[in-house]
Amino acid sequence: MSKDSEIKVFIIQRESKCSECKEKLERKSWITLDINKGALCLSCADLDHLLFLASGDATLTRRAKKNSKLSAVVLKWSKARKRYERQGILVEEDAILKAEKECFDDSEQRERKKQRATIKRQELDNHFVKQFVMKIRELFPNCPLGREQIIAQHACLKYSGRIGRTKAAKDFSNEAITLAVIAHIRHIETNYDELVGKGYDRYDARNLVESEVNSILSQWK
Repeated sequence: MSKDSEIKVFIIQRESKCSECKEKLERKSWITLDINKGALCLSCADLDHLLFLASGDATLTRRAKKNSKLSAVVLKWSKARKRYERQGILVEEDAILKAEKECFDDSEQRERKKQRATIKRQELDNHFVKQFVMKIRELFPNCPLGREQIIAQHACLKYSGRIGRTKAAKDFSNEAITLAVIAHIRHIETNYDELVGKGYDRYDARNLVESEVNSILSQWK
Protein backbone atom coordinates (compact mmCIF):
# COMPACT_ATOMS: atom_id res chain seq x y z
CA MET A 1 0.00 0.00 0.00
CA SER A 2 1.41 3.38 -1.00
CA LYS A 3 1.79 6.24 1.45
CA ASP A 4 -1.11 8.12 -0.14
CA SER A 5 -3.46 5.14 0.03
CA GLU A 6 -2.71 4.06 3.60
CA ILE A 7 -5.55 4.32 6.10
CA LYS A 8 -5.32 7.48 8.20
CA VAL A 9 -6.63 7.94 11.74
CA PHE A 10 -6.89 11.44 13.17
CA ILE A 11 -6.86 12.62 16.79
CA ILE A 12 -9.51 15.32 16.68
CA GLN A 13 -9.12 18.70 18.35
CA ARG A 14 -12.80 19.48 18.74
CA GLU A 15 -15.97 17.57 19.52
CA SER A 16 -17.62 15.71 16.67
CA LYS A 17 -20.09 12.89 16.03
CA CYS A 18 -19.71 9.54 14.31
CA SER A 19 -21.74 9.69 11.11
CA GLU A 20 -22.63 6.01 11.36
CA CYS A 21 -23.45 5.17 15.01
CA LYS A 22 -24.16 8.83 15.93
CA GLU A 23 -22.08 8.58 19.10
CA LYS A 24 -20.64 11.84 20.41
CA LEU A 25 -16.88 12.03 19.88
CA GLU A 26 -15.10 13.98 22.56
CA ARG A 27 -12.03 16.10 21.91
CA LYS A 28 -8.95 13.88 21.46
CA SER A 29 -11.10 11.01 20.16
CA TRP A 30 -9.63 8.94 17.33
CA ILE A 31 -11.51 8.92 14.02
CA THR A 32 -11.08 8.07 10.39
CA LEU A 33 -12.71 9.85 7.48
CA ASP A 34 -15.03 8.13 5.01
CA ILE A 35 -15.23 9.83 1.62
CA ASN A 36 -19.01 9.43 1.56
CA LYS A 37 -20.03 9.52 5.23
CA GLY A 38 -17.47 11.75 6.92
CA ALA A 39 -16.15 11.11 10.44
CA LEU A 40 -16.29 7.54 11.74
CA CYS A 41 -15.31 6.27 15.18
CA LEU A 42 -12.79 3.43 15.10
CA SER A 43 -15.47 0.91 16.01
CA CYS A 44 -17.62 1.77 12.99
CA ALA A 45 -14.52 1.92 10.80
CA ASP A 46 -13.56 -1.65 11.84
CA LEU A 47 -10.23 -0.48 13.21
CA ASP A 48 -10.88 -0.75 16.94
CA HIS A 49 -9.25 -4.18 17.25
CA LEU A 50 -5.86 -2.74 16.33
CA LEU A 51 -3.30 -1.64 18.93
CA PHE A 52 -1.41 1.62 18.95
CA LEU A 53 2.35 1.55 18.46
CA ALA A 54 3.86 4.97 19.14
CA SER A 55 6.52 6.46 16.90
CA GLY A 56 10.09 6.36 18.12
CA ASP A 57 11.53 3.06 16.97
CA ALA A 58 11.59 3.07 13.17
CA THR A 59 12.69 -0.57 12.88
CA LEU A 60 9.99 -1.84 15.23
CA THR A 61 7.35 0.23 13.42
CA ARG A 62 8.44 -0.99 10.00
CA ARG A 63 8.43 -4.63 11.04
CA ALA A 64 5.12 -4.39 12.88
CA LYS A 65 3.46 -2.82 9.86
CA LYS A 66 4.94 -5.50 7.61
CA ASN A 67 3.59 -8.26 9.86
CA SER A 68 0.08 -6.77 10.14
CA LYS A 69 -2.58 -7.59 7.54
CA LEU A 70 -4.26 -4.28 8.35
CA SER A 71 -2.70 -1.07 9.60
CA ALA A 72 -3.36 2.67 9.87
CA VAL A 73 -1.22 5.72 10.51
CA VAL A 74 -2.24 7.97 13.43
CA LEU A 75 -2.01 11.72 12.85
CA LYS A 76 -2.44 14.78 15.07
CA TRP A 77 -2.62 18.44 14.08
CA SER A 78 0.31 20.54 15.27
CA LYS A 79 -0.69 24.13 15.97
CA ALA A 80 2.96 25.19 16.06
CA ARG A 81 3.89 23.64 12.71
CA LYS A 82 0.45 24.03 11.08
CA ARG A 83 0.42 20.47 9.80
CA TYR A 84 -0.54 16.94 10.71
CA GLU A 85 2.24 15.00 12.38
CA ARG A 86 2.62 11.25 12.66
CA GLN A 87 2.05 9.88 16.19
CA GLY A 88 2.44 6.20 15.41
CA ILE A 89 0.52 3.36 13.78
CA LEU A 90 -2.35 1.02 14.55
CA VAL A 91 -1.53 -2.64 13.88
CA GLU A 92 -2.57 -6.12 14.99
CA GLU A 93 -1.28 -7.26 18.38
CA ASP A 94 0.38 -10.34 16.86
CA ALA A 95 2.27 -8.07 14.47
CA ILE A 96 3.74 -6.15 17.41
CA LEU A 97 4.75 -9.38 19.12
CA LYS A 98 6.46 -10.66 15.98
CA ALA A 99 8.22 -7.34 15.46
CA GLU A 100 9.44 -7.29 19.05
CA LYS A 101 10.75 -10.81 18.69
CA GLU A 102 12.68 -9.74 15.62
CA CYS A 103 14.05 -6.61 17.29
CA PHE A 104 14.83 -7.52 20.87
CA ASP A 105 16.46 -10.30 22.83
CA ASP A 106 14.35 -12.37 25.21
CA SER A 107 14.82 -10.21 28.31
CA GLU A 108 13.90 -6.99 26.48
CA GLN A 109 10.92 -8.69 24.86
CA ARG A 110 9.63 -9.90 28.23
CA GLU A 111 9.92 -6.38 29.65
CA ARG A 112 7.96 -4.93 26.74
CA LYS A 113 5.26 -7.58 27.14
CA LYS A 114 5.12 -6.90 30.88
CA GLN A 115 4.70 -3.17 30.32
CA ARG A 116 1.94 -3.71 27.76
CA ALA A 117 0.17 -6.22 30.05
CA THR A 118 0.26 -3.67 32.89
CA ILE A 119 -1.34 -1.01 30.69
CA LYS A 120 -3.98 -3.49 29.56
CA ARG A 121 -4.84 -4.47 33.14
CA GLN A 122 -5.19 -0.82 34.09
CA GLU A 123 -7.76 -0.34 31.32
CA LEU A 124 -9.83 -3.40 32.10
CA ASP A 125 -13.03 -3.08 34.07
CA ASN A 126 -13.24 -6.54 35.65
CA HIS A 127 -16.87 -6.18 36.63
CA PHE A 128 -17.83 -5.24 33.08
CA VAL A 129 -15.79 -8.15 31.68
CA LYS A 130 -17.51 -10.73 33.88
CA GLN A 131 -20.96 -9.50 32.92
CA PHE A 132 -20.04 -9.36 29.25
CA VAL A 133 -18.60 -12.90 29.36
CA MET A 134 -21.77 -14.30 30.91
CA LYS A 135 -23.95 -12.54 28.34
CA ILE A 136 -21.89 -13.88 25.43
CA ARG A 137 -22.07 -17.42 26.79
CA GLU A 138 -25.83 -17.02 27.27
CA LEU A 139 -26.43 -15.88 23.69
CA PHE A 140 -23.75 -18.03 22.05
CA PRO A 141 -23.41 -21.25 24.09
CA ASN A 142 -21.33 -22.94 21.37
CA CYS A 143 -18.75 -20.16 21.20
CA PRO A 144 -15.28 -21.79 21.49
CA LEU A 145 -14.12 -21.87 25.09
CA GLY A 146 -12.03 -18.81 25.90
CA ARG A 147 -13.26 -16.68 23.03
CA GLU A 148 -15.91 -15.02 25.18
CA GLN A 149 -13.14 -13.71 27.47
CA ILE A 150 -11.20 -12.27 24.52
CA ILE A 151 -14.31 -10.59 23.12
CA ALA A 152 -15.33 -9.21 26.51
CA GLN A 153 -11.86 -7.84 27.28
CA HIS A 154 -11.81 -6.04 23.96
CA ALA A 155 -15.23 -4.56 24.65
CA CYS A 156 -14.01 -3.52 28.09
CA LEU A 157 -11.02 -1.69 26.65
CA LYS A 158 -13.44 0.32 24.57
CA TYR A 159 -15.73 0.80 27.57
CA SER A 160 -12.87 2.27 29.58
CA GLY A 161 -12.62 5.21 27.21
CA ARG A 162 -9.73 4.28 24.92
CA ILE A 163 -11.94 4.82 21.90
CA GLY A 164 -15.39 5.19 23.42
CA ARG A 165 -18.29 2.77 23.68
CA THR A 166 -22.02 2.97 23.02
CA LYS A 167 -24.63 3.09 25.76
CA ALA A 168 -26.10 -0.14 24.35
CA ALA A 169 -22.86 -1.97 25.13
CA LYS A 170 -22.76 -0.57 28.64
CA ASP A 171 -26.31 -1.84 29.13
CA PHE A 172 -25.39 -5.27 27.70
CA SER A 173 -28.11 -5.21 25.05
CA ASN A 174 -28.42 -8.38 22.93
CA GLU A 175 -27.71 -6.33 19.82
CA ALA A 176 -24.50 -4.87 21.24
CA ILE A 177 -23.28 -8.29 22.39
CA THR A 178 -24.04 -9.79 18.98
CA LEU A 179 -22.23 -6.97 17.19
CA ALA A 180 -19.16 -7.54 19.35
CA VAL A 181 -19.19 -11.25 18.51
CA ILE A 182 -19.69 -10.56 14.80
CA ALA A 183 -16.76 -8.13 14.80
CA HIS A 184 -14.56 -10.75 16.47
CA ILE A 185 -15.52 -13.39 13.92
CA ARG A 186 -14.97 -10.99 11.03
CA HIS A 187 -11.46 -10.06 12.17
CA ILE A 188 -10.30 -13.43 13.49
CA GLU A 189 -12.08 -16.09 11.42
CA THR A 190 -12.12 -14.49 7.95
CA ASN A 191 -9.72 -12.68 5.62
CA TYR A 192 -11.57 -9.37 6.10
CA ASP A 193 -8.55 -7.49 7.47
CA GLU A 194 -6.41 -8.71 4.60
CA LEU A 195 -8.98 -7.47 2.08
CA VAL A 196 -9.19 -4.01 3.68
CA GLY A 197 -5.40 -3.92 3.94
CA LYS A 198 -5.23 -4.50 0.19
CA GLY A 199 -7.46 -1.48 -0.44
CA TYR A 200 -10.96 -2.97 -0.58
CA ASP A 201 -13.76 -0.69 0.58
CA ARG A 202 -14.85 -1.93 4.02
CA TYR A 203 -18.45 -2.43 2.85
CA ASP A 204 -17.30 -4.50 -0.13
CA ALA A 205 -15.01 -6.49 2.16
CA ARG A 206 -17.86 -7.08 4.60
CA ASN A 207 -20.08 -8.34 1.79
CA LEU A 208 -17.39 -10.76 0.66
CA VAL A 209 -17.07 -12.38 4.10
CA GLU A 210 -20.71 -12.00 5.20
CA SER A 211 -21.77 -15.57 4.41
CA GLU A 212 -18.74 -16.96 6.26
CA VAL A 213 -19.45 -14.73 9.27
CA ASN A 214 -23.13 -15.73 9.36
CA SER A 215 -22.25 -19.41 9.08
CA ILE A 216 -19.87 -19.25 12.05
CA LEU A 217 -22.34 -17.13 14.03
CA SER A 218 -25.02 -19.80 13.52
CA GLN A 219 -22.62 -22.51 14.68
CA TRP A 220 -21.92 -20.59 17.87
CA LYS A 221 -25.61 -20.17 18.79
